[in-house]
Amino acid sequence: MYRLLFNVVKRRIPRISPTEMIALQSGNTSVDRNILKGEIEYPEKKSYTNKFSEKELQNLLEMYYEEKIYPNDNENNVIDYLAKRKYFSFLIDEKYGGIKLSVNELSSILTKITSVDPGLGVVTMVPNSLGPGELLIKYGTEKQKDKYLPGLAKGDYIPCFGLTGPDNGSDATGSIDEGEVFEEDGKLKIRVSLNKRYITLAPVANLMGIAFNLQDPDNLLNKSGITVALVERNHKDLQQNKYHNPLDVGFPNGTIKGTIVLDLEQVIGGEENIGNGWKMLMECLSAGRGISLPATANASSKVATYGIMNYIKVRDQFKMPLASMEAIQEKFNNMVYNTWLIQSSVEMTNDILDSGSSPAVISAIMKQQTTERGRIVLNEAMDIHGGAAICVGYNNFLEKYYKSAPIGITVEGSNTLTRSLIIFGQGLNKSHPYIYPLLDSILTDDLDKFRTNFNNIVGHSVGLYYKTFTFSRTFEQQYIDFAALTNFVALRGGAIKSEQMLSGAMADIFSNLYLAQSVYYYHQHYETSEKLTNYVIKRLMDENQEKINKVIDNLGTERYILLHMKRKYSPTTYEEEREVFNEIMNNPKIVDEIKKNVYMKGILKDFEEISDLDKDTTKYSILKQRIINVDEYVN
Repeated sequence: MYRLLFNVVKRRIPRISPTEMIALQSGNTSVDRNILKGEIEYPEKKSYTNKFSEKELQNLLEMYYEEKIYPNDNENNVIDYLAKRKYFSFLIDEKYGGIKLSVNELSSILTKITSVDPGLGVVTMVPNSLGPGELLIKYGTEKQKDKYLPGLAKGDYIPCFGLTGPDNGSDATGSIDEGEVFEEDGKLKIRVSLNKRYITLAPVANLMGIAFNLQDPDNLLNKSGITVALVERNHKDLQQNKYHNPLDVGFPNGTIKGTIVLDLEQVIGGEENIGNGWKMLMECLSAGRGISLPATANASSKVATYGIMNYIKVRDQFKMPLASMEAIQEKFNNMVYNTWLIQSSVEMTNDILDSGSSPAVISAIMKQQTTERGRIVLNEAMDIHGGAAICVGYNNFLEKYYKSAPIGITVEGSNTLTRSLIIFGQGLNKSHPYIYPLLDSILTDDLDKFRTNFNNIVGHSVGLYYKTFTFSRTFEQQYIDFAALTNFVALRGGAIKSEQMLSGAMADIFSNLYLAQSVYYYHQHYETSEKLTNYVIKRLMDENQEKINKVIDNLGTERYILLHMKRKYSPTTYEEEREVFNEIMNNPKIVDEIKKNVYMKGILKDFEEISDLDKDTTKYSILKQRIINVDEYVN
């Protein structure tokens, strides 16, 4: 019987490419696995000591507030300042001269820097994310580490990493640049034709990591595949003479081109790591997905929300403050809702990463959800700020973030890819407690292992299904319903890859459960506002129930045994929206949390000052006029 079942399941599983298999085997799991078990488990709260000088950080923010970095700064003074003062060393151990930070501290610093300028944030985060530094730390030979890590730590080297090109973007390894092994003067070498684009820091970098698909047609090495190597600036025939301009945000981004010759010693990790490049890259993605991009979304959302919170108090229209208008209150509540989700999930994810875990699925959730929700916050803020938001000038605190929002969303493939293919599609195999072991038993043709894991998944599915028969509408019950629904959706096997609307909806539910858990986690540790916490979680649960109902309606005949899971829900009432708005505006703890890790300067400082002033004072009137002013320029 089990052999028959084995063959049936084998026919239904999707074809898994070698690169997909490496992705599945990279990183680990955390609370994402518990969600697919139908359980809630919170991570341990991590404490940390700041290693990086707060004074040094303040000096940077004071010196480069509102200064365009690239291409206006032809001497690269800002980048040189960052490099020489160890802002690029936050992943590097102290023994190499670095200042290795906890994830919490790194995230806080990136948030604060980005709250001044997103371009400055990008320049800081890239060397502390996927790049030569992390790859060298994890995979470099001792010789490579001793040569490059001290130089990276003290700023002699400005790093970048070249992966994408005209023919490989979201599909990172598809039609990637190719290299070929050849022999010259009795020594094996690699000839690589490079055509890289979208490479952040490429115009100013002098140490590049490059990825390419190595071919060995003459079996000189008997090794091939995706390989990563190090190249220094001015390498013979290397071209770094063109730059892109990503929406004029002001950070270096450009191309790496040329047909160059490499020694085998330039492969990161040496000859033995030839062909292991994709695995190496997959193991190093958590910093960019899980830390850097969420930190930028956190910064932009906090700045926008804090600014609008104060703007609607002082800006009058129709002989009343904007804050008195329900239409404004509704939009502002939506801003706080999404900002609270971003900052709560950043907090919990940082603690998970600081515990030593490297959960690939959670990192994907964080990348997609925070950048997408950050865009929602900015769109609502632009509507409220009105004409002042579309005119460049002193009081426009939104323009630079509005322009930069699509950039974070597009990195590593747009959120369309992350949502529709990665979070649930790969997460099903990665995070589910029994699916990957079952898959592995089929790939290894191990019938005994298949029998054990098949029995496990059946027992798991039946147990969860039984628990869905309840009238409960609790937070915990939705975890059970989602886990049970997941097991039925999983029966579609390889079809899930093409059914991307279904996969996207399941990704939304999965993500919302993670976010809801993080909001409760945040409240446990900060106790800012029970009313706001309940409001945010209820909205998430309502969104999820609507999606669960729709998913069930779009399944096959199995939907008939899931109809009891199509539960009714009660959307937030107008009165509840009014109450939450009043709670936000009158609870100083909420304002303090939104301001956390935001650098108060310029218009934001004006907002901070005016909030403490009596409306009848001259200073209030002066500040109000500065806040509602729109800069004018001579024709």
